Formats: sequence, C-alpha cells, structure tokens
Amino acid sequence: MKHVSRNSIERAIEIVDNLDDSGLESLSEKYALAQPTLLAYVMTAPEEYENEPLSGILIYYFCLISEAFAQEGISLNPVTEDQIDAFEEPFFELLDAYFDKDDQELLDDFVDQPELTQFMAFEISTNDEDGSSIDDETATQLFIVSVAMITLMSRSIKQPA
Repeated sequence: MKHVSRNSIERAIEIVDNLDDSGLESLSEKYALAQPTLLAYVMTAPEEYENEPLSGILIYYFCLISEAFAQEGISLNPVTEDQIDAFEEPFFELLDAYFDKDDQELLDDFVDQPELTQFMAFEISTNDEDGSSIDDETATQLFIVSVAMITLMSRSIKQPA
C-alpha cells in the first residue's frame, strides 16, 4: 500500500492554506465531485454530533487530505456505500479499543496511513498559528471523522494496471 509522506502533507498545506475563497471553492468542488459518497458520509457528522462548526472544519480537512493524496501521486477510486457499510462496524470497534487502551499502534495498523494519522493527532492537539484552538469535544469529533476519511481513501487507492 502506498503511503502519503510528510512532504506531500506539507505541500498540500501550502496549497490549501494559500488559496483565496474562489480557489478554495474550486478545490473543494473538484474533490467533492471525485468523492461524492465519501463527502456525504463525512458531512453527516456535524448533524450526528449536533456540532455545526464542525462542518467548515471537515470541508477544510477533506480538501487538505485529498490534496495530500494527490501530492503523493496517489489516484483514488470513488468510495462507495458498500465500502462505508463494511468499514463502519470494525471502525467503531477499533475506536473503542483505541480510546480504551490509548494504543497508537492499533490505529496505525487499521488506517495504514501513519503520517496522515500522526498529522491529524498533531492538528487536534495544538493551537493554530494565531493561538486559537478548537474545543476538546470538536477536536475528538474531528479526529474520529478524519481518521475514517483517511482510512476509506486509503482503501480506495487505485491499483496499477
């Protein structure tokens, strides 16, 4: 399995963070069209968690993570409903074990994208450059949803012909 490197994540951050509103809208539309089922799945989280501010944060990380895969040169197949259905139960079991034991190895083995997982763990645990941070509840929700997104994308990597 091809992994997204730290360099690709950093290039994606550089791209996404330097877009104006129009550029960010174009990028989010590009990735939304490429992964409509995944985006729809991800965007159920703000409603399920009853946390509307999570919505904008998820769009940002959806674009950033999608761009990180692109920067690595990884092509993805569209995530399907069947993939999501097959993923959910093992994922929730993993989350229970992970939060119970705080075992990073469990998470790394399941997700199989260690740099992206570590990046998201760092993102939720540190303040932004301006000193702002998200509350603990939103940070946990962001981590759960972003790990799901990373896992589903990783499992959708196009295999060479």
